[in-house]
Amino acid sequence: MISFSSYASSGGTRFGEALASVPSIQREYQDRAVARLNSLTKPPGSLGRLEEIARRLVGIREETWPKCQHKAIFTLASDHGVTQEGVSAYPKIVTQQMVLNFLTRGAAINVLCRHAGIDVIVVDIGVDGEFSGVDGLLERKVARGTRNMAREAAMSTAELHAALAVGLDLAESAGNDGRTLIGTGEMGIGNTTSASAITAALTGCPAAAVTGRGTGVDDSALQHKIKVVEMALAANRPRPSDPLDILRKVGGLEIAGMTGLIVGAAGRRIPIVIDGFISTAAAAIACTAEPKVKEFIFAGHRSVEPGHRVLLEFIGQRPLLDLEMRLGEGTGAALAMNLIEAATKILNEMATFSSAGVAGAVG
Repeated sequence: MISFSSYASSGGTRFGEALASVPSIQREYQDRAVARLNSLTKPPGSLGRLEEIARRLVGIREETWPKCQHKAIFTLASDHGVTQEGVSAYPKIVTQQMVLNFLTRGAAINVLCRHAGIDVIVVDIGVDGEFSGVDGLLERKVARGTRNMAREAAMSTAELHAALAVGLDLAESAGNDGRTLIGTGEMGIGNTTSASAITAALTGCPAAAVTGRGTGVDDSALQHKIKVVEMALAANRPRPSDPLDILRKVGGLEIAGMTGLIVGAAGRRIPIVIDGFISTAAAAIACTAEPKVKEFIFAGHRSVEPGHRVLLEFIGQRPLLDLEMRLGEGTGAALAMNLIEAATKILNEMATFSSAGVAGAVG
């Protein structure tokens, strides 16, 4: 864990306090879950990772009968100055247009969340545009996007901590609203370039190994995108041992917001389902700052982005799904929430050998 004093001295006292509030998972509760699971009418362990999920949820919530009905995906939107380098197949305006699409419930995340009974909470943390009080939008704009990280630091220290604070506020509201399961999602043209730079800086992997096609760029554009990531790392020289330095220099406002959300939710014992590459970049920053955070995270899926596989290994997470997706928005998290809720129902609703009058194993 990075020392609290380093955060406090750089103006991040609240984030440092949030890191310090992340609890440890007590084995006692997980042992109770295992005992309950082993008493159900099935051979021990026969439901595989569903049992692992249920066990982890009991440990996170410290509840014998955890529930996941009150679910939400927080989809944070922000623009990226690095789009000036031509790293995306789509123009920057698409960020703003997609936020409007979320609010009119026409995007993939809306469809999947309707299917699973999940609330979608859309947050403008850094879109380079105005929405004039559009219904349903949480307006928490820190700045109109980041600076071009290929030439200078993406954020100032003040902007970084303001974005982290937005995420902490979202976690606080989730706790106050009684959310039992939350997911992270995002929208931001150019943000796979940012996530690639974060991945390279955190893991030491070369840019070429962690940079993918993002919005679907061709071979020539991919090579250019790799060079831009290398430019950003050379221009900013982020310190591998300092996750906030990496986040400030080559991150995004939505990534910083999700980092605060993940840390804040962990401190409130709210399980967090991370989505794809961008969400996992935020999770990797959070877990590097405080390793205990990883115990509160479920990896919703594995993206086809090469950097996502690297980050999942870096934070020690096995994805629940692998559907060759790369959309973002929170779509993989929404699908995984179905499995997580199913795991809680197995734990809570299945009959035991004793209550069902079924004979247990012989010997």
